[in-house]
Amino acid sequence: MGKLVSEFKEFIMRGNVIDLAVGVIIGGAFGSIVTSLCNDVIMPGISWLIAAVSGQDFTNPETGQLDFTKVTGILNVGPISLGNFAAAIINFLIMAIIIFAMVKAVNRLTSLAKKPEPAAEPTTKECPFCCSEINIKATRCPQCTAVLEEAAQVLKK
Repeated sequence: MGKLVSEFKEFIMRGNVIDLAVGVIIGGAFGSIVTSLCNDVIMPGISWLIAAVSGQDFTNPETGQLDFTKVTGILNVGPISLGNFAAAIINFLIMAIIIFAMVKAVNRLTSLAKKPEPAAEPTTKECPFCCSEINIKATRCPQCTAVLEEAAQVLKK
């Protein structure tokens, strides 16, 4: 059971899984903006335009102006609701800020969990006479046969 949990934890912490989850959530929230734009702003305007063009009399007899309550009642569409549209935009922005904070926290946690690898010990060195690369434990250069301890002392003087 512990192995399954650790594998699931490793799977969930992959970057592409988190990116996919963020995309789905943001896509759903943006879908609500599009739905609100269509239902609350565009469709009422189109309905009023259709009612005005259809030739039916939707005017108020007292004022002589177009009576939107008659139009919306017949076409089953409410008035333009800019407040609903603004609420959808605000909900999207709040959702985006929360998702951003969560992704930032997950990225910080994953960067803290990764320990930096220690620098590898060198395995070769350079001969000071012929500049060839040799094993670090060598005391004599295989290329120029120089004794390396003496070379170090000569170079220090």
